[in-house]
Amino acid sequence: MSRNPYLLAADDPEGLLALLQEDPSLASGQDEHGYSLIHAAASYNHLDLLRKLVRDFKVPIDLRDEDGETALFVIETVDVARVLVEELALDPSLKNDEGLTASEKIEAEDEFPAVAEYLKTLNSSSTTTNGTTNGEASESLVLPPAPEGLQVRVGMMDEAEVEELQADPEIRRRIEELAAREDFQSPEGQAELRRLVMEVIVGQELSEERSVRSRQE
Repeated sequence: MSRNPYLLAADDPEGLLALLQEDPSLASGQDEHGYSLIHAAASYNHLDLLRKLVRDFKVPIDLRDEDGETALFVIETVDVARVLVEELALDPSLKNDEGLTASEKIEAEDEFPAVAEYLKTLNSSSTTTNGTTNGEASESLVLPPAPEGLQVRVGMMDEAEVEELQADPEIRRRIEELAAREDFQSPEGQAELRRLVMEVIVGQELSEERSVRSRQE
């Protein structure tokens, strides 16, 4: 008897991964209601499974169900929200068929207030919407964790920070090249943009640290 991948996603992530190794085409599948393995992994807090579905099996992180809802609409913990948004680049401002974002729907249902508050913070700090242009996308970045041993106190990029980055001709050129790519809004394109921003910030932090040390010496 064939194993149900959606049940495995809920109860046996390792079993599901073994099944997907045998048949990778199942990874991006959706049932008759649009429910996907991404939705299931997010709903049941299986973080490693989420990462592997996206990174190893190339499943689009923004799959929607029959109500136009991404995996952010079915989560119960902030940890899962962080993985979806900060690591896998799922846009928190995407709306369902009723015109609600995940934070708005979760807040209305009043079941997971911490999740709603986290997502609401992202949306209020971002100018990105479903109709955002490529030129505006860099203002809504949620940066990945800083390298070990380096403290970078950065959340969402504000307008001044974006202007500072774009003031450097080389950085501007690289951002414009990324923005012109067809896959700019994909998880891969957004991840590459975040890496560029982090590279700049890390360089600035190290430069400031060297400057401080020189003055102290």
